[in-house]
Amino acid sequence: MLIKAEDIHAFLTSSLGGEKPLFQEIFVPTRAPDGNASLTFLSRLEPGKDFFLDGYRSVDPLKIILYNIREQVYPFTAKPVRRLVAGIKACDLKALGILDRALVNEDFVDPAYKAWREATVILSSDCTDAAPTCHCTLVGGKPFPEGGFDLNLSRLEDSYELTAGSVKGRELLEQMAKAHSGREADDRSRAEITKNRTRMIEQLKSQNASFERESDYGPLLKSDRESWVRESRECVGCGACTNICPTCYCLILNEEGDSDSFVKTRSYDSCQWHGYARVAGGASPRPRMDQRFRNRYLCKFLYMRENFGELGCTGCGRCTEACPGQIDIRSVAQTSLGLRPAAAETAPASPSAERGGG
Repeated sequence: MLIKAEDIHAFLTSSLGGEKPLFQEIFVPTRAPDGNASLTFLSRLEPGKDFFLDGYRSVDPLKIILYNIREQVYPFTAKPVRRLVAGIKACDLKALGILDRALVNEDFVDPAYKAWREATVILSSDCTDAAPTCHCTLVGGKPFPEGGFDLNLSRLEDSYELTAGSVKGRELLEQMAKAHSGREADDRSRAEITKNRTRMIEQLKSQNASFERESDYGPLLKSDRESWVRESRECVGCGACTNICPTCYCLILNEEGDSDSFVKTRSYDSCQWHGYARVAGGASPRPRMDQRFRNRYLCKFLYMRENFGELGCTGCGRCTEACPGQIDIRSVAQTSLGLRPAAAETAPASPSAERGGG
């Protein structure tokens, strides 16, 4: 079904009002505070607030809406409300699939994630632009959703084609159709959407041409230590890459309480931090920076694929943008696979590679 873009915006705004609102919360991509038109952040929809469903992924990942940075998980006392997250792109949907398998399975269930996930409707949309760091096509992805959404929007001039992907999505589509008139998509409109999607694929392939590689990441295991020392020399172990990554879910569980109460609180952890996996006696399995740096790449390109059937990198490029050392995951992957000469073969190893950094 095709519905005018202005009607979609009006519907979302009206969904928060009235005696029986469809949603208690709606998160939408909103423009950066400095007015940068290309950067958006997920924030709560408020009356009169502009939001943008097109473009490319937001600065912050969908993960932060479903998997809070810090949250009490035992006993889980929060009461999730029905909510919608709009403007989600394909890279975050692929990441969501990994989080679903990691955090809700037959062996383990994170009660907080499960509750927030079930209470949330995902309204995704095709990418109509790409950030310089976007590279979903390098990791087997595409700049438009192929699954994992409840309802998807594909831009077509002044309208969107709506595609339902779940029961929740079909219910939402019915609500939209009741509120605003639309028309059925025809062959011409579908052909135009395919053309737009092909254009985005070509744009991404063009901007990532110098980073092309095969899908076999086994050679990462054979890279020598010196290469990882070189690649990690600008890493300060801040953990920005893992915190903003849409598929990282490592946690630290703190037990807190007193004689009257006892709770468990889950917080983000990072394999890039010096204290990660440190045991009670003080020993660490990866005391050096280059070891921790290497582990992240093995996790993204090998371990997660072994565990979940998907690469842990969805090509969103957020880690590259967040890195204070300007480390580009595309370049490191290519160099470590032996496809690109090291930038500085004779550069001295950073002292942090030996002392642990971070």
